[in-house]
Amino acid sequence: MSAFRIAGKGRVNHSKPVRFTFDGKTVQALDGDTVASALLANGIHLVGRSFKYHRPRGILTAGSEEPNALVGTTRGPGRFEPNTRATMQEVFDGLKTESQNRWPSLTMDIGSVNDRMHKLFSAGFYYKTFMWPRSFWDKVYEPFIRAAAGLGKSPTEEDPDHYASRFHHCDVLIVGGGAAGLAAALTAGRSGASVVLVDEQSELGGSLLSEPSIEIDGKDAWSWLDATVAELSGMANVRIMTRTTAIGYYHQNMVGLCQKLTDHMATPPADAPRERLWRVRAKQVVLAQGASEKPLVFDGNDRPGVMMAGAAQTYLNRFGVTVGRYAAVVTSHDSAWYAAFDLLTAGVKVNAIVDTRAQVDPTLVDSARALGIDVFLSSTVTGTSGRKRVTSMTVAPVTDGKVSGGSHVVACDTVLMCGGWTPNLHLFSHTKGSLIWDDENKVYLPHEKTEECQVAGAGRAVWGIADTLKDGADAGAAAVKSLGKSGAAVTFTVSKDRTGSGETHRELPTDGDPGSARAFIDFQNDVQAKDIRLAVREGMKSIEHVKRYTTNGMATDQGKLSNINGLMIASDALGRDVKQVGLTTFRPPYTPTTFGALAGYHKDGHFEITRKTTIDSWAEEKGAVFEPVALFRRARYFPQGSEDMHAAVNRECKATRTSLGMFDASTLGKIEVVGPDAVEFMNRMYTNPWTKLQPGRCRYGLLLGEDGYIRDDGVIGRLTEDRFHVTTTTGGAPRVLNMMEDYLQTEWPDLKVWLTSTTEQWAVVALNGPNARKLLEPLVEGLDISDEAFPHMSVADCTVGGLPARLFRVSFTGELGFEVNVPARYGLQLWEMLWEAGQQYDICPYGTETMHVLRAEKGYIIIGQDTDGTVTPDDAGISWAIGKAKPDFVGKRSLARPDLVASGRKQLIGLLTVDPKTVLEEGAQIVDDPKQPIPMKMLGHVTSSYWSEALGRSIAMAVVEDGRARDGKSVYIPMPNGVIEATVQASTVFYDPEGARLKL
Repeated sequence: MSAFRIAGKGRVNHSKPVRFTFDGKTVQALDGDTVASALLANGIHLVGRSFKYHRPRGILTAGSEEPNALVGTTRGPGRFEPNTRATMQEVFDGLKTESQNRWPSLTMDIGSVNDRMHKLFSAGFYYKTFMWPRSFWDKVYEPFIRAAAGLGKSPTEEDPDHYASRFHHCDVLIVGGGAAGLAAALTAGRSGASVVLVDEQSELGGSLLSEPSIEIDGKDAWSWLDATVAELSGMANVRIMTRTTAIGYYHQNMVGLCQKLTDHMATPPADAPRERLWRVRAKQVVLAQGASEKPLVFDGNDRPGVMMAGAAQTYLNRFGVTVGRYAAVVTSHDSAWYAAFDLLTAGVKVNAIVDTRAQVDPTLVDSARALGIDVFLSSTVTGTSGRKRVTSMTVAPVTDGKVSGGSHVVACDTVLMCGGWTPNLHLFSHTKGSLIWDDENKVYLPHEKTEECQVAGAGRAVWGIADTLKDGADAGAAAVKSLGKSGAAVTFTVSKDRTGSGETHRELPTDGDPGSARAFIDFQNDVQAKDIRLAVREGMKSIEHVKRYTTNGMATDQGKLSNINGLMIASDALGRDVKQVGLTTFRPPYTPTTFGALAGYHKDGHFEITRKTTIDSWAEEKGAVFEPVALFRRARYFPQGSEDMHAAVNRECKATRTSLGMFDASTLGKIEVVGPDAVEFMNRMYTNPWTKLQPGRCRYGLLLGEDGYIRDDGVIGRLTEDRFHVTTTTGGAPRVLNMMEDYLQTEWPDLKVWLTSTTEQWAVVALNGPNARKLLEPLVEGLDISDEAFPHMSVADCTVGGLPARLFRVSFTGELGFEVNVPARYGLQLWEMLWEAGQQYDICPYGTETMHVLRAEKGYIIIGQDTDGTVTPDDAGISWAIGKAKPDFVGKRSLARPDLVASGRKQLIGLLTVDPKTVLEEGAQIVDDPKQPIPMKMLGHVTSSYWSEALGRSIAMAVVEDGRARDGKSVYIPMPNGVIEATVQASTVFYDPEGARLKL
């Protein structure tokens, strides 16, 4: 048995020993311990080093707010995790833990030299130090910052665990399983409402686990707790989830939960997920998160052995561990006195209680003196001593906020501090609910709510078990009542309650130079009280600026311990009231959450959705080489024999131009615009006029943003007077639909129009080439598709091979072309039918690479390749697509902006290399004079470049400054192997400029 373990005490299993390692040394523990409680049971306080100064750091708290005791954990082969909170990690046989941010060892850390030079590393030093000389950035500053970044080392092996996710709906979700949460759960559960009760600890109880002497309904706290949990567990309508953290509170009462499933197990069940992410939608949420004990800010408050008084009480009563042999207490709140009494009763010598207040409940003072504890009121701690563990603290009297007398030293191996309690408001703040400053308690409290929630217990400054139980029951009753259910608040009888009060301070006064005091606020980031004051002196007036300048509250505890202290010091330095200074913004997650939990099932092949068309399997069987296009997998080319891509594409291009090619175009975005005002909506959205477009006809549509730049394009067919079939680029479909919906719902809600995404509804087969009509005509029923009856840019519903179809006569290749749309379930059937029927014409399937070459030969642009978000219709040479007589459309006013009509804009043009066999690189930069000094003036860049088998030479398109004015002139493309000369062609059309082949 460890010298710091009390036999039979606590809720751990004394008959089940556990062994794990810390920095390679075996540590004896008990089942039910956390890493922190086990280390303390073995007298180990030094557990890590601080981020900036590498100062020795010890265990500070007993919960998820812990900033110091972050360790690396190895739970098995390949299962290493950095920055695990030792206060939350349960021990098991075989667990390996290691300290962080030290080298070569925890006790001998070379990085501690930073502490000796701490005056050089004051707040914001990096903003000043790394500015000069500029030449140092690449070789000195950036490598230094990268090497110093982070606390723990990142895993190097692939995560072997898997993670799950689940959705859930309930009537009442209760966050926090302490007294308030349990009372709310009892009230809501007995009403018949469906209840989910979550708590991040391994067992319910909250502060009741630390105060077993309190009596509830005639039972000691733990007996009452066991009976209450048993009752809740027996209710079919109540789900209890321990080891589960509510990480975020989102709109419409959706709360994200991260449930740890196997991190506490030596041998997890086979294939069990490590964590599960829950998305819970609740009709009512009860936030019973409690409060965090606030540290006191004094010189030397960060030494190992200095810890929160409430944490020491938790380790004693819940885990049966004493945190030292002889302790001293510094406090401004009654709760620390009760912790001291518990420790002394357990055999720990408490040498002194130092209270900053002049008046303390006489009962507490008399009890302390009766127990032999020296009491110092109106006093402060001006410093501590000890290298890797505190050995003493210095006490001095205080008058009017200043040290007023001689100091004396109190020997101790543990300093327990308490500066009051701060309500945990993080989840409430996630909802954008407003907070209000409470002058009496010197804390922020929940105020105006934006979601259907109740806040109960210490989370709204209700102290004491009796009042907390009542408040929780009332919150549960209010939640139930809002649901239309009947359920009276459960009542409780409490005795031996430990209520109390206290004062809130900024930093405690010191007897030395305040500028020399090492009084820490943010223990992890080494932010001191003087850093906050320095930030204010250097011009930081906003609390958000102070936070970023000093990094206060940017640690893994999300400011749970440091924010209020930092805020009060900043307000004092600014000379403004606390509520005028405000509070920094809390954001999800509430505590650090693994990427695995957030990713869930999305890993390996499930990491990103790969959408496949119904024709994809045929392409795979034929040996197609695929490429990702947006979220789709598309066939890039179909090699035969030993063909490489170049040979395969040349063959596919030639076959399509000379006879017949077929292409899977199912991925095109498709949107149906329907309604009495459909034509008006189209006129407003697209640059083109649509009023006179007759049903059965198509038109090229161009979509701009408000800035006048091209956003998307596509062929649009008018099916009836009030129905349009809109096609978009493959990657642009969601974006276009969102843009349409945005305008329809926010700008033109008066229009009677309905938008429906039909991308997945239709499978599309494009037939292109001189023999396209010959193949299709015998299969079409109910429609004459001759050139006279069904000219280019026509659309009609018909039957193709017995399948219901929507037939377009359009072409993206410049050849006679048709696009056959059939319901997606018939896509493969249609493809195979056309493939068999097309054998007589040597039909050739082609992929996206061939499609790119064929369209480039005709000068057809691809949005996102030939445009980059800064290209206007005139820049792209398609100003003909703008309806000149239209009064308005999205982007019309921007087209008249001076910078959009100024000379010198980059324009899309064609390029022909002087050497016809040279194929330019896409993205290559273009210059006017290759002999100009570096850096050269860039005229533009190559957007598309291919070998054209039909033309027997290379072709390219580019955006070039004043491109059309350079028609026939030379430009140059500097490349690593030499300069390439090319001739500008104002037109981007290289093949069949008259368009005769479209009319075959």
